[in-house]
Amino acid sequence: MTRTFSPTPADVKREWVVIDATDVVLGRLASHAAAILRGKHKPTFAPHMDMGDFVIIVNADKVALTGAKLEQKKAYRHSGYPGGLSATTYSELLEKHPTRAVEKAIRGMLPKNSLGRAQIKKLKVYAGAEHPHAAQQPKPYTLTQVAQ
Repeated sequence: MTRTFSPTPADVKREWVVIDATDVVLGRLASHAAAILRGKHKPTFAPHMDMGDFVIIVNADKVALTGAKLEQKKAYRHSGYPGGLSATTYSELLEKHPTRAVEKAIRGMLPKNSLGRAQIKKLKVYAGAEHPHAAQQPKPYTLTQVAQ
């Protein structure tokens, strides 16, 4: 009789993955990155544990949005005060803070609990092509079906 495998924290093996976001559609990039952060690509995946790898995203300023989303889609924030809702278009957000646009898309695809907050800490997003994580020897990750 085979038993169900339940991983322990000692079974977690974390790797570093680097993704180049040049001309990649934002939603496709976010869904792949969220799956890697959660650890769904591993055979030892457990939904109640943080099994995922570290993800480095470079060239976040060159991410693509399809259709008229660049001008019509809005990113919302709230200050916490009454009437404190502010909205910015994604074209303005990608100009000023391209890393926030990518982080916001990936954060929306992670669990909304303490597990999701632990998983988002393993995400590193950079607007340019350089990153300071060369010592971790990240492996390049290529997305399939990049072009639209």
